Amino acid sequence: MDIKYTKDHEWIKIEDGTVAVIGITDYAQHALGDLVFIELPKLGAQYKKGAYFAVVESVKTAAEVYTPVTGEVVAVNTALESDYDLLKSDADGWIAKFKMTDAAELAGLMDEATYRDYVKTAG
Repeated sequence: MDIKYTKDHEWIKIEDGTVAVIGITDYAQHALGDLVFIELPKLGAQYKKGAYFAVVESVKTAAEVYTPVTGEVVAVNTALESDYDLLKSDADGWIAKFKMTDAAELAGLMDEATYRDYVKTAG
């Protein structure tokens, strides 16, 4: 499946049909600037769509990271705690993986072209 995007600048990619891999977009990373801390979710934690599950702090501000789907955290990218630059990596830049409970929640998300247009008008 393609990568989908939220208005809050998260991206989501689906693995194996039910696992949602979630990270923050390049736009969000550039807006934040140099990162100084990341608060990751706990394995097994349950979140409803729209709830924040992580916090990314920079020298400028702190930003909550929201989940675009309801589900349980099944993996956490703990490598981010010691290397914030991994967030900028396409391969390693994910924050958490969720076991989705309702794939229909993906329907309201943006594709890449729509997200690019959204960022242009938001900027």
